[in-house]
Amino acid sequence: MKVTQATDAKNRFGELLEEAAGQPVLIQKNGRDVAVVMSKAEYDRRFAIASKKELIRQYHEESIERFGSLYEELAK
Repeated sequence: MKVTQATDAKNRFGELLEEAAGQPVLIQKNGRDVAVVMSKAEYDRRFAIASKKELIRQYHEESIERFGSLYEELAK
């Protein structure tokens, strides 16, 4: 991941967008990590992965709630 300072990001915003198209760019201000700029495609990919994980967690919880006693019997 490329790292840039907030002032540089502000002064070279167009270049920052071009860099972010290839890889996420971490923006630092006063030595602190404050933001990450990434392409829309990368954002969509990461959001889709997170959404799938959330669905799996939700389905797992519903399954345990609904079939928990069956699972316990099968585990014996």
